[in-house]
Amino acid sequence: MEKINTLSIDLETYSDVDITKAGAYKYAESPAFEILLFGVSVNGGSVTVYDLACGEVIPDDILAAISDDSVTKYAYNASFERVCLSIYLKRHYPQYFRSYSIPEDTVGNYLAPAAWKCTLVWAAYTGLPLSLAMVGKVLGLEEQKMTEGKDLIRYFCSPCAPTKTNGGRTRNLPEHDMEKWETFKAYNRRDVEVEMQIQKRLQNYPVPDSVWDEYHLDQEINDRGIMIDPVLVENAIRIDELAKTELSDQIQSRTGLDNPNSVMQMKEWLSENGMEMESLGKKQVAEALKTAPEDISEVLQLRQQLAKSSVKKYQAMQNAVCSDGRCHGMFQFYGANRSGRWAGRLIQLQNLPQNHMSDLEEARNLVKAGDFEMLSLLYDNVPLVLSELIRTSFLPRPGYKYIVADFSAIEARVLSHLAGETWRSEVFKTGGDIYCASASQMFKVPVEKHGQNAHLRQRGKVAELALGYGGSVGALKAMGALDYGMSEDELQPLVNMWRSANPRIVEYWWKVDDAVKKAIKTRLVTQVGNIRFEYRSGMLFIELPSGRHLAYVKPRIGENKFGGESVTYFGIDAKKKWSRIESYGPKFVENIVQAISRDILCYAMRTLSHCFIVGHVHDELIIEASKNVSLQAICKQMGRTPPWLPGAILRADGYECGFYQKD
Repeated sequence: MEKINTLSIDLETYSDVDITKAGAYKYAESPAFEILLFGVSVNGGSVTVYDLACGEVIPDDILAAISDDSVTKYAYNASFERVCLSIYLKRHYPQYFRSYSIPEDTVGNYLAPAAWKCTLVWAAYTGLPLSLAMVGKVLGLEEQKMTEGKDLIRYFCSPCAPTKTNGGRTRNLPEHDMEKWETFKAYNRRDVEVEMQIQKRLQNYPVPDSVWDEYHLDQEINDRGIMIDPVLVENAIRIDELAKTELSDQIQSRTGLDNPNSVMQMKEWLSENGMEMESLGKKQVAEALKTAPEDISEVLQLRQQLAKSSVKKYQAMQNAVCSDGRCHGMFQFYGANRSGRWAGRLIQLQNLPQNHMSDLEEARNLVKAGDFEMLSLLYDNVPLVLSELIRTSFLPRPGYKYIVADFSAIEARVLSHLAGETWRSEVFKTGGDIYCASASQMFKVPVEKHGQNAHLRQRGKVAELALGYGGSVGALKAMGALDYGMSEDELQPLVNMWRSANPRIVEYWWKVDDAVKKAIKTRLVTQVGNIRFEYRSGMLFIELPSGRHLAYVKPRIGENKFGGESVTYFGIDAKKKWSRIESYGPKFVENIVQAISRDILCYAMRTLSHCFIVGHVHDELIIEASKNVSLQAICKQMGRTPPWLPGAILRADGYECGFYQKD
């Protein structure tokens, strides 16, 4: 019998759970879940489809190989196949199921990810789209993903509505349409073939082992999951309903509108009362409140509360929580393929509202107790309270605490280090406030956070956040400069002052710009400091200090709207379409700085991988730690400078909490 070294796998499955709302983990743990088709290639050979729905069985040697860490398993979006096969083996072939980690961990329901490689990650690493069909088209593969797939998946893989025509059944089985079923088997076979062709096409652009290690750690964090407080979530949803009803009644009694939620009706009422509004968006309403008469102001404020949709996050938690009380699969590795950062999935930890309440725990206890009356009595804006409490729905398991630690001003530190802007690095070395120091450098006066010229700190902060990557007046506006009381006339001088205060950063933008253009034009390797630029096989690669590469597909020199030279390459644009994207020095610098910041986070995650990391948001780690774990030790370890970035000044700060919150 041939020794199995590699498997390329694709599954077609059935579940009564909606995977788009609940994610793969909850989808697969449903009692109704089953694998219908198991498409597999052994050692790169021809594809076999095992029709499990019609009674075929997977051979024992393949079942054993699935949990054998010496056998490499490939799949497109491999986490789906791994999670589904974990549940399948546990239920039907427990003798072949083997998990990983230690008994105290919460990953025990799943196969170890160490022997799995995801072709989606491989495609993303080389700057390609994240969908199998789009990758096939971009690479011009001989075999393309079959377009019938969506209809077949809808027909066989989820419940159907009972009708007279289908005899009142709630599920379509193979015997209900054997012609479709045969097509579905061909579709399953084709997906494995396409996935294997992608492997073959990308073999000259291998993903470094270090990135696969990061992927495996990411899978471990997704397997571990993060616990939610089901009582808090349930009562928050109920209280939101009560608050919305009360707000609607109040608006109705003041306006006489049939439907206070209707934008059209509200605009008409405002118009009849002497206030024309093109939009009822948050910014427009905030602006209108400055001049609105008291009676209209009250209605607008009530409507703002009514429009606050905090409940969606709570519903997402209810949808995604698994039988172990934890939400799994919330992080998409390499979701942002320009930098390699993660994307959020399901509950989207990356965009949770902040909490600023001083009495957070008291408000949380009231919501958890379901005490709407007391909440309404103590707080003017119940939907805002619910919004601020969203984070607190996540909590450590009994006997544990959260340690939340994040990097201080990570992008500013990385940018300063790369560009050699020494005055900034000195600020970081001495533990100074970069916003004060920046304002001081710009305005040539001392600026202290709560002391002299304190009012200038806000200008320093807005400039720091908006201008590091070539941004100008538009970037300042987008960062809210006008909302902070700055006038239009102040903005261009602010840009000029920031650039004058940071000449080496400005110089660095254009050095990178020159290096990219030279690499594309001459096909020679160029270098700026510790960053290398190389054009190879129709791709621009930017090598980072960690050894990881950023990839830009089919770059070329074009002309920008000002008549100057610009670089364009193929990528996913703002409309999620595969198209040519224009870029230039400062934008490449942004990609580089964000990518290095991501690599620093990964380095910290790997040094802390013995801890139970349950989540990460931008530059922050959430660790489920036993009571005796030292916060200081975690922060010290997290703030260690990686060996590949000597001289960079990093710092991590953190806090402990009994539920997730912003300190």
